[in-house]
Amino acid sequence: MGRLLLIDVVASVAVLALWYVVFSHYNRKKGAAALRWVQDACAGKGSILESRWMGSSRLQARLHFPSRWFENARVTVRFQPRPLPVQWLMSCWHRQKETLTFEADLDGSPTFHLEVVRHRWCAHNRGISARKRDGREWDVFEPGPIILTTRTHWKQDPSAELNALMSARRQDILQVHFRPESPQFSATVRLEALADPNAAAEFVSALREIAAGASTHRQ
Repeated sequence: MGRLLLIDVVASVAVLALWYVVFSHYNRKKGAAALRWVQDACAGKGSILESRWMGSSRLQARLHFPSRWFENARVTVRFQPRPLPVQWLMSCWHRQKETLTFEADLDGSPTFHLEVVRHRWCAHNRGISARKRDGREWDVFEPGPIILTTRTHWKQDPSAELNALMSARRQDILQVHFRPESPQFSATVRLEALADPNAAAEFVSALREIAAGASTHRQ
C-alpha cells in the first residue's frame, strides 16, 4: 500500500514537472513573438535594449527612444499562468486577458494623477418583451470613459491627454495612467491586438500622441 502511494506521488510530481516545462516553453515562445511585435512596431522610432523573464508568465523589456518624449521606457507582457495549473484555471475562470503594458517617464513630470479606464460596452435589460414572453430585450450602448483623478476641479473641456487617448479609438487601449512619480506614464493594451503589424504601429503612434499631448498641456 505504501509503495503504491509513493508511486502515485512520484507520478503526480513528474506530471506536474512536465506540465510546467511544456507550458513554460510555450509562454517563452509567445514572449519571443511579442518582442518581435514590439520591435516591428518601434521600427525607426525605438529599439529593445534587453529583456528578462520575471517568473514563468511575465516578461519585461527595456526600450530606447531617440525622442525626449519617453525616458526609462519599458514594456511588461503578462501571459496566462499556464505553467501553474491552479492559477491558470483561476485566470480562465475570471476571463483574464494577456496584456502588454508600456511604461515610461515623460519630458516633464505631471503634477497630478490621472487614470483613464476604457470600458467598451455595457447593457441593461428592459424586461420581458410583449411579443416574446420567453425572451428579453436588451439595450446595448458604448459609455464614455471613466476618469479617476486627484484634481479638485475638473474642466468641462477634456485635457490634451484625454483628447489624445480618444483619438486612438481603433486601439484596444484598456487603461492609461499619468502620475507624478516614476513611471509617469503607462498604457495597457490587449496583447492579441498587437499581432497585426499595422495595429502595433498605430499603438506606438498613439503613445507618442498621448505623450505629446501631455507635454503640450503642461506648457
